[in-house]
Amino acid sequence: MNENTANENAPNRAAQNESAANGMSEDVVLKAVDIHKSYPSGTEVIRVLRGVELEIGAGRVVAVVGPSGIGKSTLLHMLGALDRPDTGTVMAGGVDVFSLNDRDMARFRNRTFGFVFQFHHLMPELTALENVMMPCLIGGMSNADAHERAREILARDVDLGGRLDHRPRELSGGEQQRVAVARALVMRPSVVLADEPSGNLDPESSDALHELIWNLRGRYGQSFVIVTHNLELARRADRVLKLFDGVVREVSL
Repeated sequence: MNENTANENAPNRAAQNESAANGMSEDVVLKAVDIHKSYPSGTEVIRVLRGVELEIGAGRVVAVVGPSGIGKSTLLHMLGALDRPDTGTVMAGGVDVFSLNDRDMARFRNRTFGFVFQFHHLMPELTALENVMMPCLIGGMSNADAHERAREILARDVDLGGRLDHRPRELSGGEQQRVAVARALVMRPSVVLADEPSGNLDPESSDALHELIWNLRGRYGQSFVIVTHNLELARRADRVLKLFDGVVREVSL
């Protein structure tokens, strides 16, 4: 076992040891407890989340649905520690995420969560390979190891081995989003959070991306939380959560 692997596995072992003490079963990788979030709007305050409670099991695909503007993206940002709630907490791998300071939270987020957005947010001046390397380099991995891991995941997992040196503008929309998926997976996170990942794609590319998500879940056992308006995608999920009036409820489609 090399040093990078040992360093990556250590937080996972520590999280497993902490999970019982924090009231989380080992198969729950992400838990939100009484999450509230409000935003000012002129002279008013808009209460977006009003006590969200949820648990995400290991290796599960969970779809989050609801009307536009209801707060689904806000919820995803809370779950992935991209923003702090007004009150409440998120537990990930036994860690109380919002008890961390900003620096530690950024490090924890980089190794625990992967993110895929409707627009790929790739750096236009970097190649596909360099874009996927970025989370590894931010996490302290050597350039050689980051290069090898990014090359492997692009070639093996998203079938872009022949496009490593292409910049985003030289890729199709579907290829750009597959690079974004590779970037989300490269740090081997326990949870991938996806916000309308196929919302900007044509139907054929959307179907291919959905199939890719399920194949990757089967291969690596990661959990996916997917905000979507695509009911076909939502129906494939293991669970469907509907956000309405600031809380989530499990529903059947």
